[in-house]
Amino acid sequence: MELSSCHIETHRLLIKEWHSLESGQWDACDLSDVVIALHTAPVTRSLPTAWQGAYTNSRALDWIDERDREGTTLLVISAETRQPVGLMIFSEPELDGVGDREIHIGYLLGETAWGVGMATEMVSGFVDWCGGQGLDGTLIAGVEGGNQPSRRVLEKNGFRLDTTDSLGTTGELLYRRRFVSL
Repeated sequence: MELSSCHIETHRLLIKEWHSLESGQWDACDLSDVVIALHTAPVTRSLPTAWQGAYTNSRALDWIDERDREGTTLLVISAETRQPVGLMIFSEPELDGVGDREIHIGYLLGETAWGVGMATEMVSGFVDWCGGQGLDGTLIAGVEGGNQPSRRVLEKNGFRLDTTDSLGTTGELLYRRRFVSL
């Protein structure tokens, strides 16, 4: 399964690799403008410290380059407004041929899309897409312990808290969802 080929359409969202969107699929603007608009202080409060703070065009372009080097990023577009409302970010650590495939999932949703179930719909769409791809492996999501809304999104989508694994003193909790193709 190639994550960059991911194309998801839910009731309210179009989710697709951020460099592959065509002009008719969204009211095109520069990706750096999207990154700047989405990375507000309330949105980044529970994200890695390096992602917090004001974004200039240069910082946004650097952030885009880092995401492209680390994995796959999907742009989340409102089907109604054709405007970006969020991002989904994936990476796959090297497992040296040992163990199951692991896909690390992260997401952020702009403030205008909070509180109306879009994060749940976005993650649900990806979970459904994975099931349709015959994925064997585990989806892993890290969440800041105090981010109750994000924890609920993961739990609603079948992720379970991994009580045996932690990321040290960061306060981040790991959630996992296992897939086995039938």
